Amino acid sequence: MVVPVFNEEAMIPLLRHKWTEFAQSLPCKTEIILVNDGSADNTLGLLMDWAAADRRVKVLGLARNFGHQAAITAGLDAAGGDAVVILDADLQDPLEVIADMLQRYREGYDVVYGQRQAREGESGVKRLTAWAFYRLMRLFVHPNLPPDTGDFRLISRPCLDALRNMRETHRFLRGMVAWAGFAQVAVPYRRQPRAAGGSKYSWLKMIRFAWTGAVSFSPAPLRLSLAIGLLVALLGLGEGAYAVARALIIRDTVPGWTSSIAITCLIGGAILMSIGVLGEYVGRIFEESKGRPLYLVSSTANIEPAPHGRAP
Repeated sequence: MVVPVFNEEAMIPLLRHKWTEFAQSLPCKTEIILVNDGSADNTLGLLMDWAAADRRVKVLGLARNFGHQAAITAGLDAAGGDAVVILDADLQDPLEVIADMLQRYREGYDVVYGQRQAREGESGVKRLTAWAFYRLMRLFVHPNLPPDTGDFRLISRPCLDALRNMRETHRFLRGMVAWAGFAQVAVPYRRQPRAAGGSKYSWLKMIRFAWTGAVSFSPAPLRLSLAIGLLVALLGLGEGAYAVARALIIRDTVPGWTSSIAITCLIGGAILMSIGVLGEYVGRIFEESKGRPLYLVSSTANIEPAPHGRAP
């Protein structure tokens, strides 16, 4: 199991208790890789204490906060099992669902993803935006992206080996797994309220994550900017035709300050929007061209050697 952790000091004792009980019920050898993503509280200290008491517990301490997806990637790079489960530390995704995932894995599936049937403890706005995000992504960007699924999933070793070869800087792992193919199936479950602490994913982070998912897998935003540009051009033509007709027929033309300003703002806005979207793609190409590692490890426990963020 791979668990990214960021400022979860309140959750670690609960996670430790729950995981220890659950691991005893599994019919196979199990390890848990806890990736501390630059936490500012005592999270790393609690993880090190846990690792010192249990050799099955492995800890990766990243040098700073590299982000949720990079932390998961670090854990996947260190994972040694025949199958790997990605799990958040907040216990909103019940550990018991993993038993169902293992059953489907034994049936021959390489990817078994948890599909949320309900999201308890979350606001209506959060549920609505999550519902809309997956439908829009499937419609415009990634038609094979499973709806209502997060990173909570089981991945077989062959699929994991393929995934580890994908080292793009701006990562959208659930989309990357869907793109990789392999036999995939859903396990429905009900997402639980957070057991302790608060969510570390702000609205701004969620918007950035959605934007990364869109631009990493599709030129749709570029095409959208083209469509907006065409629409503004048509509006400009319509305004021009109206001005000519009024000058020829009604003959009451006065210097059209309002219409001129409106058209100028529309055209300027469309141009700037298109340049901005194009700049996003160019900026991401620039980031990829640097070839920097996806993460840097500053400390480890029960892991030798430590993984690194470059391509394997």
